[in-house]
This record gives sequence, structure tokens and C-alpha cells, in this order.
Amino acid sequence: MPFSRASKALARFTVLDLTRVRAGPTCVRQLADWGANVIKIESPPGVEDQMGGPREGSDFQNLHRNKRSMTLNLKAPEGRAAFKRMVKRADVVVENFRPDVKKRLGIDYKTLAKVNPRLVYASISGFGQTGPYANRPGFDQIAQGMGGLMSITGLPGQGPVRAGIPIADLTAGLFAAIGILVALLEREKSKKGQYIQTSLLQAQVFMLDFQGSRYLVKGEIPKQAGNNHPTSIPTGVFKTKDGYINIATAGQKTWQRFCEEVGATALMDKPDYKTPEARSKNRNALSVEIDNYLANGTSADWVDRLNKAGVPSGPIYAIDQVFADPQVQHLGIVQAVTRKDRSKMKLLGQPVTLSRTPSRLAARPPDLGEHTDVILKEFGFKAREIAALRQAKVL
Repeated sequence: MPFSRASKALARFTVLDLTRVRAGPTCVRQLADWGANVIKIESPPGVEDQMGGPREGSDFQNLHRNKRSMTLNLKAPEGRAAFKRMVKRADVVVENFRPDVKKRLGIDYKTLAKVNPRLVYASISGFGQTGPYANRPGFDQIAQGMGGLMSITGLPGQGPVRAGIPIADLTAGLFAAIGILVALLEREKSKKGQYIQTSLLQAQVFMLDFQGSRYLVKGEIPKQAGNNHPTSIPTGVFKTKDGYINIATAGQKTWQRFCEEVGATALMDKPDYKTPEARSKNRNALSVEIDNYLANGTSADWVDRLNKAGVPSGPIYAIDQVFADPQVQHLGIVQAVTRKDRSKMKLLGQPVTLSRTPSRLAARPPDLGEHTDVILKEFGFKAREIAALRQAKVL
């Protein structure tokens, strides 16, 4: 049965996926979801566990859809030889070993570029391929701490707080995918591949964005601000009659519209709140006053009224409420894929749509080595060669 592609957009590219855990698989998932021929190369049973979690778990299922799986022992010389044979026909290799591992195995970029000069090779690491921390093991929360995020997340004086998602892992994977796509575009002109590298630490520092520029440009060291926006005031979480909502009142006109809608026009002329600078200086007292005005209405009522008045506002959902929201459902980001037993499983699809070549969840996550023989045949391996690799316990 032919493998069903997720999209036509990247269907001409073949990707050899050596990644594990999260950052690497996040990168390759982007390519798979846009139709690349992604071949997940995994260790045979008993060699090593490289997944970082159960195969049937929701995490694995989410990361590895739209891919095929084959087993190959890269620690064996026969396995490395077979891999290099596949590299000759591949467009992309993605890995997130520690920097020394690929060199020890002889599958680093310099080696493989001699096999295929058009190869685009991407490495994702914890701290970079070189430098004093290059060989340290990488982990998302370590990058969050070293990248400054934990120092600006949480309530003032609370102490460091991690973000609720593995943002360093996820963004490193996304940036690597962008780098791969850029390199493939450039290759159309140069006819040459190139080496791409990113790290959890680089990704996390980049994601500081305006908080980073506050320091680099002005020398300001941002602190924890809790739910309050650090520069747009009042913007944050406010208490209503039955819960909490987010309100964003960036700009003087929005502030005026907000005051008029909630019946707080008296605040507009109060010296402590009249200008953005005054509101910043007195933000805590202002938040208490706003809570008092909002106490006579429900969260749903205020969200509706404020948005109609041109003041950005929204509910604060638990995860189940997110997926029950009519706008989320309308956007169609939740898609179903058919399991091996023909039952349906819901996963998150891509958050961007293309008019002619959309992405879809076309194939369930593969079983370990499910497509080994089929893939090797596609790369020109004869039946006797595959049998020999199995006899050598390389597959």
C-alpha cells in the first residue's frame, strides 16, 4: 500500500530522520506535515531506547505522525554503510545527538557531504556544536533558565518559574525547520547543500525578543511582572464576578474606550492614571480599582462588551475549554488520524493554512521498523542485501 503524504508542498524531498525526544522530532514533524518523504531511522529492538517515552503515549503520537519508520543499527559498520548509501539519494538529514556522537559514528556533515554534496544537514543540540558547553546534555528547562525566561516568568518575588510548555525544545525545532527550508531554496540556485545548526539555548535567547532588546538597547534588566504586561498598562489578568479575564489596553485611545465601557470614566482624569507613565508607576493600585469595576459583571459578559467596544479581551481557559471554543473548532486545528485498529485519534494539525497545498494528518505514527523493507527497496537494496542485513542483526 503506497504511503499517503500529508501535502504536495514538500513531496519532492526525502528526509532521513535521526532525531529523538522532542526538539529534533518537532523539526522533522514540520517537514512531514508538509509532505516530505520522512524516514525515521530508529535503533533495532535491544540496541537502545531513543524515544524518551512510551511509543503508544500521546507525546510520541503527536510528534511522529506522517512519517515512516525503519530500523538500522548505526553502531554497526554494516548499518553505517547502508545509511551512507541512503544519504546518496536523500535531500536532508536531521539529528540531535550530542555533538561528539555523530563524529564518533562517522555520520557528521563533513563526512556525509562527500557522499552527497547536495545534502542539507541539520543539527540541533542543547548549547551549540562548539564552545565551552558544547558537550553538556541539553534539556528544555535548563535552557529556559540559562536563556533568561525563568527570571521574567511568574509573580514578582516568587522566584524563578518555568513556562508551562517546553518552549526551548519547540522553538529550536521550528527554527531548524526554517533553516532547512531556506537551505533547500538556496540549493535550487547553487546546487549545493549546507550545514545548519541551532540549539535550545540559541532558540530560548532569541525568544526573549523585546525583553532581550530592552537590555541590549537600553540596559534595562526586566523583572518578573506576573500577569501584568511589562510595558503596556493596564494589560493583564483582572477579576470579574465569576472568574478572571485578560484585558489589553495598549494605547491612550484604547484606555479611554475601556474606561467608558466599564463605567470608569472617573479614572481617566485621575492624575495617578491619566498618562501611560502614571499608570505604569501606579499599576498595582489601578488593578485593584479595575477589579472593583468588573465585579458587577461576569467574565463572558465583559469579554463580549469589551471586544465590541474595541478593547481586546478574552477568557482564560483550561485546556478542555480551549478545544470547546467555537473559534478554535472553526479554525480546524484539531484533526483526526486513523489508528492501526481503524479507530480515530485526534491530534493537533499545523497552525498555518495554504490554499493549494494544505497540510493534513495523512498517516498515523509508525510502529518500530514498520516500513524497513519497503524503504530499503526504494533506495535500491536487493532482497538478498536486506536479508544479509537482517542476518547481521543490523535491522
